[in-house]
Amino acid sequence: MATAGRRRVMRRRRFLAVTGGAALAAAGYGVLAAQTGEAAGQVLTSRLPLPAPFTVPLPIPRTAAPVRPGHYELVQRSATQEIIPGTTTEVWGYDGTFPGPTLDLRRGSPVTVRVRNELPVPTSTHLHGGVTPPGSDGYPTDLVVAATRGFRPPPGHHGTALDLSKWTLHSGARDYAYPVDQRAATLWYHDHRMDFTGPQVWRGLAGFALIRDDEDDALPLPKGDRDIPLMICDRAFEEDGSFRYPSTDPSLLVRPGVDADYMEGVEGDVILVNGAPWPELQVTATRHRLRLLNASNARRYRLALSPGGDFTQIGSDQGLLTAPLRHTTLPISPGERFDVVVDFSAYPIGSTVTLINTLSNDQTRNVMRFRITRSAHDPSSIPHRLSRPDTPPPSRATTTRHLDFRLHNTLWAINGRPYHPGTPLATPRLGTTEIWRFASDFHHPVHIHLAHFQVLSRSGKPPAPSDAGWKDTVDVRPYEVVEALVRFEGHRGRYMLHCHNLEHEDMGMMADFDVI
Repeated sequence: MATAGRRRVMRRRRFLAVTGGAALAAAGYGVLAAQTGEAAGQVLTSRLPLPAPFTVPLPIPRTAAPVRPGHYELVQRSATQEIIPGTTTEVWGYDGTFPGPTLDLRRGSPVTVRVRNELPVPTSTHLHGGVTPPGSDGYPTDLVVAATRGFRPPPGHHGTALDLSKWTLHSGARDYAYPVDQRAATLWYHDHRMDFTGPQVWRGLAGFALIRDDEDDALPLPKGDRDIPLMICDRAFEEDGSFRYPSTDPSLLVRPGVDADYMEGVEGDVILVNGAPWPELQVTATRHRLRLLNASNARRYRLALSPGGDFTQIGSDQGLLTAPLRHTTLPISPGERFDVVVDFSAYPIGSTVTLINTLSNDQTRNVMRFRITRSAHDPSSIPHRLSRPDTPPPSRATTTRHLDFRLHNTLWAINGRPYHPGTPLATPRLGTTEIWRFASDFHHPVHIHLAHFQVLSRSGKPPAPSDAGWKDTVDVRPYEVVEALVRFEGHRGRYMLHCHNLEHEDMGMMADFDVI
């Protein structure tokens, strides 16, 4: 790391240590937000003129079709896509699209997804939020290498030796087995290659996976073309329209990491929704279900509607809430999902409603716009009771674990240890619950593979309203302690937890745990 970049990072750490902890203790997170601007990374500016907002329609990712019942095939390949109007961008996409095709799955109907790699780099696909066997979880050293290319694993990782037994290489393609034995929820899949997740997701390796079940189907919620997945992310572009990203090794084959100025995280200056810059969607004056996903590498959002309006939250990362909640703003960190209903009948026909990010004051404040075109029949409603999920009491927790997410020397680490494959940080038992306490020195969206959890507290205070429901990702803010009740169900084997700021993940902020 360059000395100047390291000094900037350390100065910021010291500033947060002095002001952030005191602010949290004395006046809550609002004071800290005002001091830091809630920045979760460094903005990378584009080198081409940015398009005017709301000039392109919102695309809806196509739904993947099975090649035969219960079997899908996705091909990771390079393709060109017009993202910025008038230019083309090379994307690395599942089936050559960004976002990739949506996997429309049903609880109790297992599927096999064959992923074929035709890219110049190895890949590993993770079903984010999935209750999957360990061999199909997308472990970061379990890689698919294009059949026409070779790959030599590095002999070391973050200064420690790493023998070849830590790597599994598949030539050309591999099958991922997904039992789909879990509640209806909005999941997503993305690349998870060790040390290079950030740049490979930035280039397009991500898509939705929607799980449906009888409970969700039976509710009178908006359906069909009024049930809309929205993948929100940010990117930067070179003058020729290609993606701009500050990799230390643009080949993504030898040296991991980003330029020192961006080690806190990379934020782009163009907001994309479903791969389109600041798009517009024409809607009827009816209720619409919006499946919100923050697929950014580092950027956090606090979403709101302008002119003012409410989100009615019906689901979190892992499916339906017990009862709906109303929000005027929704904080959403990388990897998190919210299912919300917006009632556009509250706005005049012909008017527009903008989805904005109140954490930004430049062009990234706009996210997308809805144009209300006409009235229409609306058979939907929002029941007072949505679901009755099983919620174990905290008293059943078998142990409490402390997990500290913090900069360690020049690497991001958990409990002072940068990631080393095959070294478990915890060994929870299948069928049990534990309390995990996450502490941080910065914005760290913590994601746990396999396990789902409920937030119990934030720095000893009640959780935020947006923490409701079963989750797999939680935003841990600077000098905050988040306590979660974590449930381990489904499978035994090796899994992971990590920061979902992808630059932090690539720089060591991951750990294994073994479910026994």
